[in-house]
Amino acid sequence: MSSNGYLSALFSLEGRTALVTGGTRGIGQKMALALAQAGADLILVQRSLDNRDTAAQAEALGRRATVVQCDLADKAQVGGLVQRITGSAETGGLGLAIDILVNCGGIQRRTPAERFPDEDWNEVLQVNLHAVWTLSRDVGAHMLSSRGVGSTKPRGKIINIASLCSYQGGLTVPAYTAAKHGVLGLIKALSNEWASKGINVNGISPGYIATEMNTALIADPTRSRQIMERIPAGRWGAADDFEGPVVFLASKASDYVCGESLIVDGGWMAR
Repeated sequence: MSSNGYLSALFSLEGRTALVTGGTRGIGQKMALALAQAGADLILVQRSLDNRDTAAQAEALGRRATVVQCDLADKAQVGGLVQRITGSAETGGLGLAIDILVNCGGIQRRTPAERFPDEDWNEVLQVNLHAVWTLSRDVGAHMLSSRGVGSTKPRGKIINIASLCSYQGGLTVPAYTAAKHGVLGLIKALSNEWASKGINVNGISPGYIATEMNTALIADPTRSRQIMERIPAGRWGAADDFEGPVVFLASKASDYVCGESLIVDGGWMAR
């Protein structure tokens, strides 16, 4: 087998469809397009239908890209999302199958804990944890209906984006930290139930990445310097750093990786 054939057997996503939240910018966009580069068609969950940048780039690669509108902060919208995507046309659905789920949509709110508003707490938990749970549950049920012992279909892959705050407390981000600790727990709990039934549930834990979510940290000269001093790689991460990890976790190459969260942090946690 040629080297190209060997790599394709491990990492190709041809014929599979990935549902991605948070795919319009930053890490989420890079991961969505990496999946498309590897051969996957995309279902992009977006709050607005106006932004077609990721979809257009995927289509330029020859992939199908379906944009579905949903506000992750709206519990009712999230609750009906998977049925809208996978249901038959007779029931108002799109009739699409989902082979890969990437829960990357997230928000951040920064306030000292003693003044952290209830409305911010509730919104962060809804987007960063409750939506992750609902979509993991519903996509998991969809995957279970067609996979299991003896199935010849590729394993379903659920990839939930965790954080360094899944392991640490952070500063002025109590809601985000609580949500990301919850995501890490969900990864393990769902993997325990589904690993034997044809579904891998794993995560990716980004470190300090130069994206819009971290604008406030980057602009703070003292905090930014403190962060840089602890990163052995000597730089903030970039969205490009997540292309390889997501393709690995979505592909056959990770079929025996279950219940883990791959830390992509330039060595921060090892320091």
